[in-house]
Amino acid sequence: MSETKKSYTKTIEEISQELEVDPSQGLSEEDYQNRLEKYGENKLQEKREVSFLKVLLHEIFEPMILLLFGVGIVYTIFGLVLEGDPFDGITIFVIIAILVFVEIYNEYRAKKTIESLKELAVPDATVLRDGKIQDIKPENLVLGDIVFLKVGNRVPADLRLTEAYGLQLDESALTGESTPVTKNAEHTLEGKTDLLERENMAFAGTTVTRGKGKGIVVATAMTTELGKIAGLTESIKEPKTPLQLAMKQLSLWLVGVAVFFAVLIPVVGILQGKNIFEMILTGLSLSFATVPEELPIIITVVLALGAYSLSKNNALVKYLKTAETLGSVTVIATDKTGTLTKNEMRLAKIYADGDTIELDGKELSECQRQVLEIGAMVNDVLIEKDGDLLSYKGDPMEIALIHAAEEANISYKELSQKYKLTQEFTFDNKRMMMSQIYKVNGSYNLFLKGATEQILNNAQQFISDGSKKDLTEDIKEEILAKVRDMAENGLRVLGFAFKELNTPDISQEEAEKDLIFCGIGGFIDPPRGEVKDAIEECKSAGIRVLMITGDYEQTAQAIGQEVGIDARKVLLGREVEEMDKDGLKGRVNYINVFARATPEHKLKIVEALKENGEQVAVTGDGINDAPALKKADIGVAMGKTGTDVAKETGDMVLLDDNFATITYAVEQGRKLYDNLRKGVRYYLAVKMALIVIFLLPVLFGVQLPFAPIQIILLELFMDLAASATFVVEPSETDVMKLPPRDPEAKFMDKEMNLGILMGAVSLIGAVLIVYFIALVIHPDEVARTIAFATWMVSHVLLAFNMRTIRDPLKKVGYLSNKMMIIWAIGAIGVMFLIVYIPPLQSVLNVTAIGFLDWVLIFGISIAFSFWIEIAKIVSEKYFSKK
Repeated sequence: MSETKKSYTKTIEEISQELEVDPSQGLSEEDYQNRLEKYGENKLQEKREVSFLKVLLHEIFEPMILLLFGVGIVYTIFGLVLEGDPFDGITIFVIIAILVFVEIYNEYRAKKTIESLKELAVPDATVLRDGKIQDIKPENLVLGDIVFLKVGNRVPADLRLTEAYGLQLDESALTGESTPVTKNAEHTLEGKTDLLERENMAFAGTTVTRGKGKGIVVATAMTTELGKIAGLTESIKEPKTPLQLAMKQLSLWLVGVAVFFAVLIPVVGILQGKNIFEMILTGLSLSFATVPEELPIIITVVLALGAYSLSKNNALVKYLKTAETLGSVTVIATDKTGTLTKNEMRLAKIYADGDTIELDGKELSECQRQVLEIGAMVNDVLIEKDGDLLSYKGDPMEIALIHAAEEANISYKELSQKYKLTQEFTFDNKRMMMSQIYKVNGSYNLFLKGATEQILNNAQQFISDGSKKDLTEDIKEEILAKVRDMAENGLRVLGFAFKELNTPDISQEEAEKDLIFCGIGGFIDPPRGEVKDAIEECKSAGIRVLMITGDYEQTAQAIGQEVGIDARKVLLGREVEEMDKDGLKGRVNYINVFARATPEHKLKIVEALKENGEQVAVTGDGINDAPALKKADIGVAMGKTGTDVAKETGDMVLLDDNFATITYAVEQGRKLYDNLRKGVRYYLAVKMALIVIFLLPVLFGVQLPFAPIQIILLELFMDLAASATFVVEPSETDVMKLPPRDPEAKFMDKEMNLGILMGAVSLIGAVLIVYFIALVIHPDEVARTIAFATWMVSHVLLAFNMRTIRDPLKKVGYLSNKMMIIWAIGAIGVMFLIVYIPPLQSVLNVTAIGFLDWVLIFGISIAFSFWIEIAKIVSEKYFSKK
């Protein structure tokens, strides 16, 4: 294994002995070569790639694909032999190609995730070998290498630090938290110390923001914490959505039904003495009209239009299935930093001069202004100038102090010109403070900030009412109580002090004693303004919102309460680690806030939710979110602040990083699913009706109502209706007032089956009643024309009736679906052209019919379709509350 277990629990001497390296000399060239040969390069490795051929063969031998292949071959042969046109067979083969392509693309997607993780590699690493400092490529690092770190470096492997001088790392890409982490090489930690608290470690992929350090490589490649995330991400197989599974089962069933009736009806007809050639064509035409080749197209069109609508509203859907799955989400597990909050640290409160104030433009006392001056001066912020504009890079809390000072009309530029830095004592974990000595007007002042308790231990006086007073134990306790109060409200707290000096030539210990305490500041990463309303809307739609963060318990709890998440109970990452699977499954049912959570914890929480039957959406922006994003039913990555890994892994990218956009996406997902059900319901109703309309005349021994060529035309219009009109149907009024769909609920549920049956019965009844009446009073050719016209009128009226599932049509507007209006006019217009234009009459086997025939057609068609709308009106009036 290319790692040393629990390096953070071992002293520097123990690690050096275990890895057989002298920290002052580094590895020899011989040691390096041996270890490189033994452990391999320091690169993220992919698992054995699934070949293109294997994926292709797997898809080809899916039962549904095999059945479609068979139907396609039959269509191609008969099309060539009988009509010289293989078009229908080619259409089926094109659909097969599309389905296979989707699976191959999924393989490419997994590959892209790993490649994004690889891009985190640094261009070079500075190491000590054979007593010489040299720059090498990061992939050439091995266990035991001594690596140097400085500001701006990205850590190339997991290191057990041996030296740390004011060293701070930005671990946000790994942990999701933007606050830099201070490191201490001297500490030896306990075995169960959380990843977030391993202060003697530097992890691959993190960045040095302050200070410098040195460390021994203790893990490389896939054994680093970053590598483990890559392994987790790659090992998770993307599940098919409930809709995909339902459509697969439905398609298989319909293929069987189509084949059965396509054989039965011609056989019965032949036994009754009907023309063999006509019966074969009828069977093939009927199978063409009933084989569900349109189902994949309906799904694709519905989801593609939905994806387009989402993208116009800042939700980029990468995979069409995402649009459907969003509508069934029951839980959204969201990161805190950058998702619920702005990821912009702000100084929220100051306690000074015996008073706590919120910085909202109020007049500040002299002491309160002094807190801001000290905070603005004592920092390591890098200032970049672009024309007249200044930008700041560095510790978010230090940047927040500069901004707070400027908002109080304290110019950082003027302070920098007024005070001249003469000496600096950098921050370290032992003192928990940093201080700087400045010269101003010939005198020297020490400004200091850090942990309030440590400052109070070194202070003798404090400022009150503009004068210095002795700092008693009671005053100290009062100040510490304010610190605790701020911390309990989710604020990070810093203390500020100063001291007047006679000379800058003074030791750190001497300079930082007998301080004059000035005040404390409370910092917060404030919630986004729109988040609370978005969470409330999620609740009204029956969706739970959970927060999973690496931040401290109090901070997570405070933010949760502020944005409307029930944060009365918080589960810590170490508790997640210690729980068994059943215990965690029980806790995730009622706990909504998880703090101090690592990537592994987040993944475990998502897995527990899914095992409880939840449909889980996970939001995130960091590398740490990648495994959970992939494991979730919907991975939602942040577009502005998200890492490449998160964007590649996620199913959807929020281009505006706005949590509220998820609410819109959920509504669209529900609307899409509704519209898909409407389209499929209509599609299957007309197919069922077509089979029965052919079957009953055969059983009664009468002439079939439609000629084979007419069936092809009917198929064209009903397919157009299902795939092009229902997809643009507006939302029903209650779409965001209903609970999420049960993930286990069948697509073809009782409501769906009843709707199909009602639609089929209305169409069957209208066509057959009119047809049998026409057979009594007209010749066969006229009766078949009347049956054809009745079908055209009835299936248009049925489409309008099926525009809504729950609402009466008047509620959404009779003319609100422009596409359906165009289709209806086209269908009825074509029908009249066919019936009255002689060339079309001869091609399609129809003849002109009289006015009374049209009265019969429209009268019966309206009567048999109107009762469905009556049923919806009655249901809304008497059963909607229930």
